[in-house]
Amino acid sequence: MPCARPKIVGHSGALEVKNDINTVWFLAQTDRFAYNAFSENEQNSFSCFLNASGKITDEMLAKQFLEQYNSTAEEVWNAYTEASWTYNTDITEANKEIMLQKNLEMANHTKIYGLEARKFDTSDFQDESVKRILTKLSDLERAALSEDDLIEYNNLLASMETLYSVATVCKDQSTCLPLDPDLNKIMAESRDYDELLFAWLGWRNASGRELRSSYKRYVELANLAAKSNGHTDNGAFWRSLYETPTFEEDLEALWKDLEPLYLNVHAYVRRALYKKYGPERINLKGPIPAHLLGNMWAQTWSAIMDLVIPYPDATQVDATPAMIAQGWDPKRMFQESDRFFTSIGLLPMPPEFWNKSMLEKPKDGREVVCHASAWDFYNRKDFRIKQCTVVTMDDLITVHHEMGHVQYFLQYKDQPISFRDGANPGFHEAIGDVLALSVSTPKHLQSIGLLDKVEDNKESTINFLMSMALDKIAFLPFGYLMDQWRWKVFDGRISSSEYNKEWWNLRMKYQGLCPPVPCLRWSLSKGTHSILTMQSILFDKNHLFLKVYLLFLVKFV
Repeated sequence: MPCARPKIVGHSGALEVKNDINTVWFLAQTDRFAYNAFSENEQNSFSCFLNASGKITDEMLAKQFLEQYNSTAEEVWNAYTEASWTYNTDITEANKEIMLQKNLEMANHTKIYGLEARKFDTSDFQDESVKRILTKLSDLERAALSEDDLIEYNNLLASMETLYSVATVCKDQSTCLPLDPDLNKIMAESRDYDELLFAWLGWRNASGRELRSSYKRYVELANLAAKSNGHTDNGAFWRSLYETPTFEEDLEALWKDLEPLYLNVHAYVRRALYKKYGPERINLKGPIPAHLLGNMWAQTWSAIMDLVIPYPDATQVDATPAMIAQGWDPKRMFQESDRFFTSIGLLPMPPEFWNKSMLEKPKDGREVVCHASAWDFYNRKDFRIKQCTVVTMDDLITVHHEMGHVQYFLQYKDQPISFRDGANPGFHEAIGDVLALSVSTPKHLQSIGLLDKVEDNKESTINFLMSMALDKIAFLPFGYLMDQWRWKVFDGRISSSEYNKEWWNLRMKYQGLCPPVPCLRWSLSKGTHSILTMQSILFDKNHLFLKVYLLFLVKFV
């Protein structure tokens, strides 16, 4: 008997099947009572779509299923993203609770559709996109957790990220400094060894001491979710996103190729710091103290260009003085970026971007997450950036980087929701940074009135290349070791009692850096974990530091 698809005239079940979906299958999976209302012949027709293993083999049913998933996912993901935005731009307990509830709803939606996606046998399907989306849906990620575990997992994430955002360092009872902009400004601009140590150590003491037990529990839950989806641990899940069987080996080979260049930059910078701080602070044959490199995490070293510039009298590519002199503000920085993108044939920012983005730190006292990020609200029209922008050249480049993400959002906004992401975790970052790369060139800065002159000579070229090395080459080992550390935590090679010790072992091995306080003091103290960078808590797959490592490689290929 040929298969027939009985007409569903109406249903309001778990998947909200619409009237125009012509298959009994949805009811069979989501509403047994409604399914039983069909006649025996109609129910028997459903068996035509199953193979010997009970899997669904009909490709048309799969396409109808994915149409329904896409339309409902847009609504659910938008609701969660709106709630997450509200919390990130106004950190309150009430906003956190709403965000967590929307996160649960999104996870429930993912679980329902993901479990149904696993019921398809795609081996004979012709449409590769259908096969790929079903495969992606079949990995439930953290939605695989029980509701209680998922609630705990989400609360851990929110609590630790809140701690990261609101931690302050107090000079006295009346003066407490947040990370953004105050502590970051000290790290970038101060050349006083002790003041840098105050900011570096104070922030870690304020933000790190509460993390150890929370992070340990997070690892347990993340691993539980990963194993429920067929991965050996959460690190294995992260690596699977790159779809490269020899991924770890390839990364190590790439690092070995790049290491000699990094070591030359490291040695040059160490010599310059030796001249500044003297032999009592810098060992010319040892590691560099991590608080002297212009950044709270020593991940990029651009801020100490004044200490290491090869030719001080030649052109220096720093637009900050001109921006300040000309009265630039954060909005103008974004407007200039928008002009840049449209000048090369890309799309202008939509009205929602200008009306709803947070382009600078609010002055009304709200606590916010300052870490710059671009947001897709999954309704094909609303795209925003959240950034506590400061008028500096570094932030001008960050603006272009984040706007690059939004350009990517705009280009793929009409794709199925499963494809509204980078080709792999590193590709999205590469898109943003490749576009931002052009902005930092002397000729471009001159063209927008931020450099008076551009000297085409060896000295100016070397100065420019040094500025690039401090930003790009310096980051490479940091991006690599960050995820190496997390992989080893997830697979058990690093125990919770060894977090800090192994963190600094990796920083020594790859970056040639050491903590600015004696290691013994910290290995014996109750605060062992507090030196560990708080960035290790930015741990879901959207915060893989490895993707930034890869973007620096991809954009120069």
